[in-house]
Amino acid sequence: MTDLTASSLAALADVQSRLSAAAREAGRDPASVHLIAVSKTFEAADITPVLDAGQRLFGENRVQEAKAKWPDLRIRYPDTELHLIGPLQSNKAREAVELFDAIHTVDRPKIARAIADEQQRQGKRLKLFIEVNTGEEPQKAGIAPKETAAFLAHCRDELGLEIAGLMCIPPVDEEAAVHFAFLAKLARDLGLPELSMGMSGDFETATEFGATYVRVGSAIFGAR
Repeated sequence: MTDLTASSLAALADVQSRLSAAAREAGRDPASVHLIAVSKTFEAADITPVLDAGQRLFGENRVQEAKAKWPDLRIRYPDTELHLIGPLQSNKAREAVELFDAIHTVDRPKIARAIADEQQRQGKRLKLFIEVNTGEEPQKAGIAPKETAAFLAHCRDELGLEIAGLMCIPPVDEEAAVHFAFLAKLARDLGLPELSMGMSGDFETATEFGATYVRVGSAIFGAR
């Protein structure tokens, strides 16, 4: 066992323990919070020990990177779930629907349409999240909070998409808890059960505010 393998396995166990503790502290069933191990930039050899340890949910940021390493891994670990957590370009929709089980970054009508068309073409239904730009940062992807209800209606009523929940990435210089609380209330108001929020530095806080999926990379695999 290499030092990297040993450290990633210890880190995975630590994150799992902290996540379970945070859920219990919030009065929640730990099984209601799903850990996505974010494996972007890491090679298959780095990911395999984490798979061998039983982790089955993984997140990738880029379609092309996922395409290069996950098809072979999924032959060996067929029960793996792969989540796209980075921005999606419409010209990558076909490959994204082929590769992934969930997309967390549905954020504009063009992408929603491309996903809907590909799901129909491929006969596949993914778990979908609307990404909300809770900080209304001009440089960041995501639908504006005030436009979320209309966009959800467009996805459901016009495109026939099943939207599971909402996702956000809080501004780095603001208190994450404020954004998690906002997203949780917005999801409740819209009747959406799933929340994708929280990363390596704040997944315990996200769990307190109702996250059902947390996206943890560096706390498991180390610095990129």
